[in-house]
Amino acid sequence: MNALTSGDFVEAEEPFALFGAWFEEAGKSEINDPNAMALATADPDGMPDARMVLLKDWSPQGFVFYTNAESAKGRQLAANMQAALLFHWKSLRRQVRVRGSVTPVTDAEADAYYASRPRDSRIGAWASQQSRPLESRFALEKSVAQYAAKYAIGDIPRPPYWRGFLVSPLAMEFWSDRPFRLHDRVRFSRDAVDAAWRKQRLYP
Repeated sequence: MNALTSGDFVEAEEPFALFGAWFEEAGKSEINDPNAMALATADPDGMPDARMVLLKDWSPQGFVFYTNAESAKGRQLAANMQAALLFHWKSLRRQVRVRGSVTPVTDAEADAYYASRPRDSRIGAWASQQSRPLESRFALEKSVAQYAAKYAIGDIPRPPYWRGFLVSPLAMEFWSDRPFRLHDRVRFSRDAVDAAWRKQRLYP
């Protein structure tokens, strides 16, 4: 699928082909990071939290991102393995909302992606105690230097706390801007990750 008309959008029968078409278009039109997405999680008390992360892989099984599992989002996911995602492509005036369950990717998948990252990014994964208090920028730079020296030669192993997470959608909503705020909205939902999708148009 290439550029979609409103009719194509409304007629789509399953969400992943539609997401793929929109994602491909976003890759051509967005100035920076078409794979950026807001990730929303909740702490054990139900207080929501959100931040931008990067989509690193996707398939009909779901959407994958990587992070430090000891970070705020990692701790929140450990307590509540559910999350929401939001893609907003301003250049296309479109957005996609995702809600679903979360599972860790396999160690092999995490190892493979970690090995594909630039060397400095792999050092950074060791040096940063993500989300925890930092006394100064110098302290971070010192930690980077220490790990750069430790792994100056040879491979850099993946930190045990650096993991990937798969968000398996139970609901995906597609929103497309239309004049006078009469936007097109289509929601796909299912009761389980192996169940059939239901489709419903929504008022804007």
